[in-house]
Amino acid sequence: MLKNSTPSDRMNSKPWSILIAGMKAATIALSLAAGAVGLTSSAQAHGERNQEPFLRMRTLHWYDLKWSASKLKVNDELVVTGRVRAFEDWPNNLPHPMSVFLSTAGPGSVMARKESYVNEMPALQSFGMQNGREYEFKLVLQARYPGRYHIHPTLLVNGAGPLAGPGSWVEVSGSVDDFVYPLKTLTGEVIPNLATYGMGTVLAWQGLWGVIAAFWMLWWLRRPLLMPRHLALLRGREDLLITRSDMILGGVIAVGTIVLVYGGAHWAEKKYPMTLPLQGGKAIIDPLPEAARAVNVKVVRAVYDVPGRSMRMTLDIKNNSDKVLTVGEFTTANLRFVNKTNPAAMAAVSPDYPTDIVPKTGLTVEGDKPLAPGETTRVTLDATDAIWELERLSSLITDPDNRFGGLLFLYDDQGNRHISPVYGAIVPHFTDANTHF
Repeated sequence: MLKNSTPSDRMNSKPWSILIAGMKAATIALSLAAGAVGLTSSAQAHGERNQEPFLRMRTLHWYDLKWSASKLKVNDELVVTGRVRAFEDWPNNLPHPMSVFLSTAGPGSVMARKESYVNEMPALQSFGMQNGREYEFKLVLQARYPGRYHIHPTLLVNGAGPLAGPGSWVEVSGSVDDFVYPLKTLTGEVIPNLATYGMGTVLAWQGLWGVIAAFWMLWWLRRPLLMPRHLALLRGREDLLITRSDMILGGVIAVGTIVLVYGGAHWAEKKYPMTLPLQGGKAIIDPLPEAARAVNVKVVRAVYDVPGRSMRMTLDIKNNSDKVLTVGEFTTANLRFVNKTNPAAMAAVSPDYPTDIVPKTGLTVEGDKPLAPGETTRVTLDATDAIWELERLSSLITDPDNRFGGLLFLYDDQGNRHISPVYGAIVPHFTDANTHF
Protein backbone atom coordinates (compact mmCIF):
# COMPACT_ATOMS: atom_id res chain seq x y z
CA MET A 1 0.00 0.00 0.00
CA LEU A 2 1.36 3.45 -0.90
CA LYS A 3 2.38 5.79 1.91
CA ASN A 4 0.40 8.70 0.45
CA SER A 5 -2.75 6.70 -0.18
CA THR A 6 -6.03 8.12 1.10
CA PRO A 7 -8.48 6.26 3.38
CA SER A 8 -10.67 5.74 0.34
CA ASP A 9 -7.78 4.09 -1.51
CA ARG A 10 -7.07 1.86 1.49
CA MET A 11 -10.70 0.81 1.78
CA ASN A 12 -10.71 -0.26 -1.86
CA SER A 13 -7.25 -1.88 -1.87
CA LYS A 14 -6.98 -5.52 -2.93
CA PRO A 15 -5.53 -6.94 0.34
CA TRP A 16 -8.34 -5.44 2.36
CA SER A 17 -10.93 -6.72 -0.10
CA ILE A 18 -9.53 -10.25 0.12
CA LEU A 19 -9.49 -10.12 3.93
CA ILE A 20 -13.06 -8.83 4.12
CA ALA A 21 -14.30 -11.43 1.65
CA GLY A 22 -12.65 -14.15 3.73
CA MET A 23 -14.27 -12.86 6.93
CA LYS A 24 -17.69 -12.84 5.28
CA ALA A 25 -17.25 -16.39 3.98
CA ALA A 26 -16.09 -17.62 7.40
CA THR A 27 -19.07 -16.00 9.12
CA ILE A 28 -21.54 -17.61 6.72
CA ALA A 29 -19.84 -21.01 7.08
CA LEU A 30 -19.93 -20.86 10.88
CA SER A 31 -23.59 -19.85 10.84
CA LEU A 32 -24.51 -22.75 8.57
CA ALA A 33 -22.50 -25.19 10.69
CA ALA A 34 -24.19 -24.01 13.89
CA GLY A 35 -27.59 -24.37 12.26
CA ALA A 36 -26.77 -27.88 11.07
CA VAL A 37 -25.71 -28.92 14.57
CA GLY A 38 -28.91 -27.49 16.01
CA LEU A 39 -31.03 -29.37 13.49
CA THR A 40 -29.31 -32.73 13.96
CA SER A 41 -29.00 -32.70 17.75
CA SER A 42 -31.59 -34.71 19.66
CA ALA A 43 -33.28 -33.61 22.87
CA GLN A 44 -32.87 -35.81 25.92
CA ALA A 45 -35.21 -36.24 28.87
CA HIS A 46 -34.81 -35.72 32.61
CA GLY A 47 -33.91 -32.04 32.45
CA GLU A 48 -35.58 -31.72 35.85
CA ARG A 49 -32.48 -33.31 37.36
CA ASN A 50 -30.72 -30.00 36.83
CA GLN A 51 -32.99 -28.33 39.36
CA GLU A 52 -31.76 -27.97 42.92
CA PRO A 53 -33.08 -30.56 45.43
CA PHE A 54 -34.95 -27.95 47.47
CA LEU A 55 -36.98 -27.05 44.36
CA ARG A 56 -38.12 -30.65 43.93
CA MET A 57 -38.52 -31.60 47.59
CA ARG A 58 -40.13 -28.51 49.12
CA THR A 59 -42.32 -26.87 46.48
CA LEU A 60 -44.81 -29.13 44.70
CA HIS A 61 -45.56 -32.78 45.37
CA TRP A 62 -47.28 -34.74 42.61
CA TYR A 63 -49.06 -38.05 43.09
CA ASP A 64 -51.80 -40.28 41.65
CA LEU A 65 -50.51 -39.50 38.16
CA LYS A 66 -51.87 -41.46 35.21
CA TRP A 67 -51.04 -41.35 31.51
CA SER A 68 -53.83 -42.74 29.35
CA ALA A 69 -51.44 -44.38 26.87
CA SER A 70 -47.78 -45.06 26.21
CA LYS A 71 -48.12 -45.56 22.46
CA LEU A 72 -49.98 -43.17 20.19
CA LYS A 73 -50.42 -42.32 16.56
CA VAL A 74 -50.34 -38.78 15.22
CA ASN A 75 -53.66 -37.07 16.13
CA ASP A 76 -54.36 -39.49 19.02
CA GLU A 77 -55.14 -37.95 22.41
CA LEU A 78 -53.09 -38.38 25.57
CA VAL A 79 -54.82 -37.63 28.86
CA VAL A 80 -52.65 -36.90 31.90
CA THR A 81 -54.39 -36.73 35.29
CA GLY A 82 -53.28 -36.55 38.89
CA ARG A 83 -53.00 -34.42 41.99
CA VAL A 84 -50.50 -31.83 43.13
CA ARG A 85 -49.92 -30.33 46.56
CA ALA A 86 -48.36 -26.95 47.25
CA PHE A 87 -46.06 -27.88 50.10
CA GLU A 88 -46.36 -26.46 53.60
CA ASP A 89 -42.61 -25.91 54.01
CA TRP A 90 -42.25 -23.77 50.88
CA PRO A 91 -38.71 -22.34 50.61
CA ASN A 92 -38.41 -18.81 51.95
CA ASN A 93 -36.20 -17.72 49.07
CA LEU A 94 -38.88 -18.52 46.47
CA PRO A 95 -42.05 -16.57 45.68
CA HIS A 96 -45.09 -18.44 46.91
CA PRO A 97 -47.40 -19.94 44.25
CA MET A 98 -49.75 -16.97 44.08
CA SER A 99 -49.74 -17.10 40.28
CA VAL A 100 -49.16 -20.41 38.48
CA PHE A 101 -49.98 -21.84 35.06
CA LEU A 102 -50.62 -25.49 34.26
CA SER A 103 -48.63 -26.75 31.28
CA THR A 104 -46.48 -29.65 30.14
CA ALA A 105 -42.75 -30.19 29.84
CA GLY A 106 -41.33 -31.99 26.84
CA PRO A 107 -38.96 -31.51 23.90
CA GLY A 108 -40.78 -28.66 22.20
CA SER A 109 -44.27 -28.69 20.74
CA VAL A 110 -44.44 -32.43 20.12
CA MET A 111 -47.90 -32.43 21.71
CA ALA A 112 -50.68 -29.93 21.13
CA ARG A 113 -52.53 -29.01 24.31
CA LYS A 114 -56.27 -29.17 23.67
CA GLU A 115 -57.75 -28.89 27.16
CA SER A 116 -56.60 -28.31 30.72
CA TYR A 117 -58.55 -28.41 33.98
CA VAL A 118 -57.83 -27.86 37.65
CA ASN A 119 -60.45 -29.15 40.08
CA GLU A 120 -62.75 -29.58 37.06
CA MET A 121 -62.44 -25.87 36.25
CA PRO A 122 -60.96 -24.78 32.88
CA ALA A 123 -57.34 -23.78 33.46
CA LEU A 124 -56.83 -21.56 30.44
CA GLN A 125 -55.30 -18.82 32.57
CA SER A 126 -53.04 -18.51 35.57
CA PHE A 127 -54.45 -19.19 39.02
CA GLY A 128 -53.27 -19.08 42.62
CA MET A 129 -52.50 -21.96 44.97
CA GLN A 130 -52.63 -22.22 48.74
CA ASN A 131 -49.76 -23.85 50.59
CA GLY A 132 -50.71 -27.12 52.23
CA ARG A 133 -53.69 -27.68 49.93
CA GLU A 134 -54.27 -30.14 47.10
CA TYR A 135 -55.43 -29.67 43.52
CA GLU A 136 -56.63 -32.18 40.95
CA PHE A 137 -55.62 -31.59 37.34
CA LYS A 138 -56.33 -32.95 33.89
CA LEU A 139 -54.44 -32.31 30.66
CA VAL A 140 -55.69 -33.39 27.23
CA LEU A 141 -52.91 -33.47 24.63
CA GLN A 142 -52.89 -34.37 20.95
CA ALA A 143 -49.93 -36.18 19.42
CA ARG A 144 -48.26 -34.05 16.77
CA TYR A 145 -44.73 -35.20 15.94
CA PRO A 146 -43.65 -38.86 15.68
CA GLY A 147 -40.93 -39.91 18.10
CA ARG A 148 -40.33 -40.99 21.70
CA TYR A 149 -40.85 -38.28 24.30
CA HIS A 150 -40.77 -37.82 28.05
CA ILE A 151 -43.97 -35.97 28.96
CA HIS A 152 -44.33 -34.21 32.33
CA PRO A 153 -47.15 -32.15 33.80
CA THR A 154 -45.66 -28.82 34.85
CA LEU A 155 -46.68 -25.80 36.85
CA LEU A 156 -45.06 -22.53 35.86
CA VAL A 157 -44.73 -20.51 39.06
CA ASN A 158 -44.37 -16.77 38.70
CA GLY A 159 -40.94 -15.82 40.02
CA ALA A 160 -39.83 -19.43 40.56
CA GLY A 161 -40.00 -20.87 37.05
CA PRO A 162 -41.22 -24.27 35.84
CA LEU A 163 -41.65 -27.03 38.43
CA ALA A 164 -42.09 -30.35 36.64
CA GLY A 165 -43.92 -33.38 37.91
CA PRO A 166 -43.13 -37.03 37.15
CA GLY A 167 -42.60 -37.88 33.50
CA SER A 168 -43.52 -40.91 31.42
CA TRP A 169 -42.21 -42.07 28.06
CA VAL A 170 -44.72 -41.79 25.22
CA GLU A 171 -44.04 -43.14 21.74
CA VAL A 172 -45.77 -41.49 18.78
CA SER A 173 -45.90 -43.15 15.37
CA GLY A 174 -47.11 -41.90 12.00
CA SER A 175 -46.30 -38.83 9.93
CA VAL A 176 -46.34 -35.21 11.00
CA ASP A 177 -47.99 -34.39 7.66
CA ASP A 178 -51.11 -36.19 8.88
CA PHE A 179 -51.54 -33.88 11.88
CA VAL A 180 -54.90 -32.08 11.85
CA TYR A 181 -56.27 -29.77 14.54
CA PRO A 182 -59.81 -28.67 13.56
CA LEU A 183 -61.46 -25.84 15.47
CA LYS A 184 -64.74 -23.93 15.48
CA THR A 185 -64.49 -20.27 16.47
CA LEU A 186 -66.97 -18.27 18.54
CA THR A 187 -68.28 -16.68 15.33
CA GLY A 188 -69.11 -20.09 13.89
CA GLU A 189 -66.23 -20.26 11.44
CA VAL A 190 -64.82 -23.76 11.04
CA ILE A 191 -61.04 -23.95 10.74
CA PRO A 192 -60.02 -27.28 9.16
CA ASN A 193 -56.52 -27.26 10.64
CA LEU A 194 -55.32 -24.70 13.14
CA ALA A 195 -51.71 -25.78 12.56
CA THR A 196 -51.76 -24.40 8.99
CA TYR A 197 -54.44 -21.72 9.35
CA GLY A 198 -53.26 -18.40 7.91
CA MET A 199 -49.86 -19.85 7.08
CA GLY A 200 -49.84 -18.25 3.63
CA THR A 201 -50.37 -14.80 5.13
CA VAL A 202 -47.67 -15.38 7.73
CA LEU A 203 -45.14 -16.53 5.13
CA ALA A 204 -45.98 -13.62 2.83
CA TRP A 205 -45.37 -11.01 5.53
CA GLN A 206 -42.27 -12.76 6.82
CA GLY A 207 -40.94 -13.00 3.28
CA LEU A 208 -41.61 -9.31 2.63
CA TRP A 209 -39.78 -8.17 5.76
CA GLY A 210 -37.01 -10.67 5.06
CA VAL A 211 -36.45 -9.24 1.59
CA ILE A 212 -36.31 -5.70 2.96
CA ALA A 213 -33.88 -6.74 5.70
CA ALA A 214 -31.68 -8.68 3.27
CA PHE A 215 -31.58 -5.77 0.84
CA TRP A 216 -30.61 -3.35 3.63
CA MET A 217 -27.89 -5.70 4.88
CA LEU A 218 -26.45 -6.32 1.41
CA TRP A 219 -26.47 -2.59 0.73
CA TRP A 220 -23.84 -2.20 3.45
CA LEU A 221 -22.04 -5.52 2.99
CA ARG A 222 -21.09 -4.59 -0.57
CA ARG A 223 -18.53 -2.18 0.92
CA PRO A 224 -15.45 -2.84 3.04
CA LEU A 225 -16.32 -3.18 6.73
CA LEU A 226 -14.77 -2.96 10.19
CA MET A 227 -11.07 -2.14 9.89
CA PRO A 228 -11.25 0.07 6.76
CA ARG A 229 -14.10 2.03 8.31
CA HIS A 230 -12.17 2.27 11.57
CA LEU A 231 -9.16 3.67 9.73
CA ALA A 232 -11.38 6.24 8.04
CA LEU A 233 -12.67 7.34 11.44
CA LEU A 234 -9.13 7.66 12.77
CA ARG A 235 -8.28 9.99 9.89
CA GLY A 236 -11.40 12.08 10.44
CA ARG A 237 -13.02 11.08 7.17
CA GLU A 238 -16.53 10.28 8.41
CA ASP A 239 -17.83 11.62 5.12
CA LEU A 240 -16.62 8.42 3.46
CA LEU A 241 -18.82 6.19 5.64
CA ILE A 242 -22.32 7.45 4.85
CA THR A 243 -23.10 8.86 1.43
CA ARG A 244 -26.04 10.84 0.14
CA SER A 245 -27.39 7.68 -1.50
CA ASP A 246 -27.32 5.93 1.90
CA MET A 247 -29.39 8.67 3.50
CA ILE A 248 -31.93 8.72 0.66
CA LEU A 249 -32.34 4.95 0.79
CA GLY A 250 -32.69 5.02 4.59
CA GLY A 251 -35.46 7.58 4.33
CA VAL A 252 -37.27 5.56 1.67
CA ILE A 253 -37.12 2.40 3.79
CA ALA A 254 -38.29 4.26 6.91
CA VAL A 255 -41.30 5.75 5.12
CA GLY A 256 -42.05 2.44 3.42
CA THR A 257 -41.96 0.61 6.76
CA ILE A 258 -44.50 3.01 8.27
CA VAL A 259 -46.77 2.64 5.24
CA LEU A 260 -46.52 -1.17 5.35
CA VAL A 261 -47.28 -1.33 9.09
CA TYR A 262 -50.27 0.98 8.80
CA GLY A 263 -51.56 -0.70 5.65
CA GLY A 264 -51.12 -4.17 7.14
CA ALA A 265 -53.01 -3.22 10.29
CA HIS A 266 -55.84 -1.73 8.22
CA TRP A 267 -56.00 -4.85 6.04
CA ALA A 268 -56.10 -7.17 9.08
CA GLU A 269 -58.85 -5.09 10.70
CA LYS A 270 -61.04 -5.43 7.62
CA LYS A 271 -60.32 -9.14 7.10
CA TYR A 272 -60.83 -10.09 10.78
CA PRO A 273 -63.33 -7.59 12.23
CA MET A 274 -64.22 -9.76 15.24
CA THR A 275 -61.12 -10.35 17.35
CA LEU A 276 -60.51 -10.86 21.05
CA PRO A 277 -57.25 -9.84 22.75
CA LEU A 278 -55.16 -12.34 24.65
CA GLN A 279 -56.63 -12.69 28.12
CA GLY A 280 -54.29 -11.60 30.90
CA GLY A 281 -56.58 -12.14 33.88
CA LYS A 282 -56.16 -14.73 36.62
CA ALA A 283 -58.69 -17.46 37.36
CA ILE A 284 -59.88 -18.17 40.90
CA ILE A 285 -59.80 -21.90 41.62
CA ASP A 286 -60.51 -23.18 45.11
CA PRO A 287 -58.44 -26.10 46.42
CA LEU A 288 -59.96 -29.49 47.09
CA PRO A 289 -61.89 -29.81 50.35
CA GLU A 290 -59.52 -30.36 53.24
CA ALA A 291 -60.17 -33.59 55.09
CA ALA A 292 -59.51 -33.96 58.78
CA ARG A 293 -55.88 -34.93 59.26
CA ALA A 294 -55.83 -38.51 60.47
CA VAL A 295 -52.09 -38.52 61.16
CA ASN A 296 -49.65 -36.13 62.78
CA VAL A 297 -45.98 -36.66 61.99
CA LYS A 298 -43.08 -35.06 63.83
CA VAL A 299 -39.52 -35.37 62.57
CA VAL A 300 -37.21 -36.32 65.43
CA ARG A 301 -34.09 -36.69 63.32
CA ALA A 302 -33.20 -36.98 59.65
CA VAL A 303 -29.84 -38.00 58.21
CA TYR A 304 -28.54 -38.42 54.69
CA ASP A 305 -25.84 -41.08 54.56
CA VAL A 306 -23.53 -39.94 51.76
CA PRO A 307 -21.55 -43.16 51.14
CA GLY A 308 -24.63 -45.33 51.63
CA ARG A 309 -26.90 -43.18 49.44
CA SER A 310 -29.56 -43.42 52.06
CA MET A 311 -32.02 -41.11 53.76
CA ARG A 312 -32.98 -42.19 57.26
CA MET A 313 -35.71 -40.49 59.27
CA THR A 314 -36.85 -41.04 62.83
CA LEU A 315 -40.48 -39.97 63.15
CA ASP A 316 -43.07 -39.74 65.89
CA ILE A 317 -46.39 -40.69 64.31
CA LYS A 318 -49.71 -40.13 66.04
CA ASN A 319 -52.87 -41.83 64.78
CA ASN A 320 -55.81 -39.43 65.14
CA SER A 321 -58.24 -41.68 63.27
CA ASP A 322 -60.46 -44.47 64.54
CA LYS A 323 -58.73 -47.07 62.36
CA VAL A 324 -55.50 -49.02 62.55
CA LEU A 325 -52.83 -47.52 60.26
CA THR A 326 -49.60 -48.78 58.72
CA VAL A 327 -46.84 -46.91 56.85
CA GLY A 328 -47.07 -47.47 53.10
CA GLU A 329 -45.04 -44.96 51.11
CA PHE A 330 -42.74 -41.95 51.27
CA THR A 331 -42.74 -39.73 48.18
CA THR A 332 -40.39 -36.83 47.52
CA ALA A 333 -38.97 -35.11 44.44
CA ASN A 334 -41.25 -37.25 42.22
CA LEU A 335 -39.71 -40.46 43.66
CA ARG A 336 -41.89 -43.11 45.30
CA PHE A 337 -40.29 -45.19 48.07
CA VAL A 338 -42.88 -47.90 48.69
CA ASN A 339 -43.04 -50.25 51.67
CA LYS A 340 -43.11 -53.62 49.93
CA THR A 341 -44.49 -55.36 53.01
CA ASN A 342 -47.65 -53.25 52.81
CA PRO A 343 -50.15 -54.82 50.36
CA ALA A 344 -52.28 -51.67 50.08
CA ALA A 345 -49.23 -49.55 49.22
CA MET A 346 -48.05 -52.02 46.60
CA ALA A 347 -51.52 -52.17 45.06
CA ALA A 348 -51.46 -48.37 44.70
CA VAL A 349 -48.52 -48.58 42.28
CA SER A 350 -49.96 -49.08 38.81
CA PRO A 351 -48.10 -51.50 36.51
CA ASP A 352 -48.03 -48.69 33.93
CA TYR A 353 -46.37 -46.21 36.30
CA PRO A 354 -42.82 -45.19 35.24
CA THR A 355 -40.50 -47.68 36.90
CA ASP A 356 -37.47 -45.38 36.78
CA ILE A 357 -38.92 -43.22 39.58
CA VAL A 358 -40.05 -46.10 41.80
CA PRO A 359 -36.84 -47.30 43.50
CA LYS A 360 -36.59 -51.08 43.55
CA THR A 361 -35.25 -51.16 47.10
CA GLY A 362 -38.41 -49.48 48.33
CA LEU A 363 -38.93 -48.17 51.86
CA THR A 364 -37.76 -50.01 54.96
CA VAL A 365 -39.75 -49.30 58.13
CA GLU A 366 -38.10 -50.22 61.42
CA GLY A 367 -40.65 -50.79 64.12
CA ASP A 368 -43.24 -51.42 61.43
CA LYS A 369 -46.28 -52.42 63.39
CA PRO A 370 -49.94 -51.43 63.10
CA LEU A 371 -50.64 -48.08 64.70
CA ALA A 372 -53.75 -48.28 66.86
CA PRO A 373 -56.27 -45.40 67.06
CA GLY A 374 -54.98 -42.63 69.31
CA GLU A 375 -51.55 -44.26 69.60
CA THR A 376 -48.24 -42.46 69.13
CA THR A 377 -45.24 -44.49 68.07
CA ARG A 378 -41.69 -43.85 66.96
CA VAL A 379 -40.56 -45.39 63.68
CA THR A 380 -37.45 -45.15 61.54
CA LEU A 381 -37.77 -44.97 57.77
CA ASP A 382 -34.89 -45.98 55.54
CA ALA A 383 -34.95 -44.94 51.87
CA THR A 384 -31.76 -46.38 50.41
CA ASP A 385 -31.10 -46.41 46.69
CA ALA A 386 -28.60 -45.20 44.11
CA ILE A 387 -31.39 -43.08 42.67
CA TRP A 388 -30.41 -40.31 45.10
CA GLU A 389 -27.22 -39.91 43.09
CA LEU A 390 -28.84 -40.60 39.73
CA GLU A 391 -31.42 -37.87 40.30
CA ARG A 392 -28.74 -35.53 41.71
CA LEU A 393 -30.62 -35.21 44.97
CA SER A 394 -27.60 -35.96 47.14
CA SER A 395 -26.50 -32.36 46.56
CA LEU A 396 -29.09 -31.32 49.15
CA ILE A 397 -26.22 -31.55 51.65
CA THR A 398 -24.61 -28.53 49.96
CA ASP A 399 -27.70 -26.33 50.25
CA PRO A 400 -27.38 -23.35 52.58
CA ASP A 401 -30.64 -24.51 54.16
CA ASN A 402 -30.33 -28.26 54.80
CA ARG A 403 -34.00 -29.21 54.82
CA PHE A 404 -36.03 -31.94 53.16
CA GLY A 405 -39.69 -32.44 52.46
CA GLY A 406 -42.08 -35.12 51.27
CA LEU A 407 -45.40 -36.84 51.80
CA LEU A 408 -45.97 -39.90 53.97
CA PHE A 409 -48.78 -42.25 52.94
CA LEU A 410 -50.38 -44.48 55.55
CA TYR A 411 -53.13 -47.03 54.95
CA ASP A 412 -55.88 -48.35 57.16
CA ASP A 413 -57.17 -51.92 57.25
CA GLN A 414 -59.73 -51.08 54.55
CA GLY A 415 -57.09 -49.84 52.11
CA ASN A 416 -57.93 -46.15 52.53
CA ARG A 417 -54.99 -43.78 52.25
CA HIS A 418 -54.10 -41.02 54.71
CA ILE A 419 -51.52 -38.38 53.76
CA SER A 420 -49.29 -36.35 56.02
CA PRO A 421 -46.53 -33.89 55.09
CA VAL A 422 -43.06 -34.64 56.42
CA TYR A 423 -40.41 -31.95 56.57
CA GLY A 424 -37.54 -30.74 58.69
CA ALA A 425 -33.80 -30.30 58.94
CA ILE A 426 -31.51 -33.00 57.60
CA VAL A 427 -27.90 -33.66 58.59
CA PRO A 428 -25.35 -35.16 56.18
CA HIS A 429 -23.09 -37.96 57.40
CA PHE A 430 -19.99 -39.12 55.62
CA THR A 431 -19.68 -42.33 57.65
CA ASP A 432 -22.15 -45.08 58.44
CA ALA A 433 -25.41 -43.33 59.36
CA ASN A 434 -26.55 -46.34 61.38
CA THR A 435 -24.21 -45.30 64.17
CA HIS A 436 -26.20 -42.09 64.61
CA PHE A 437 -29.59 -43.73 65.22
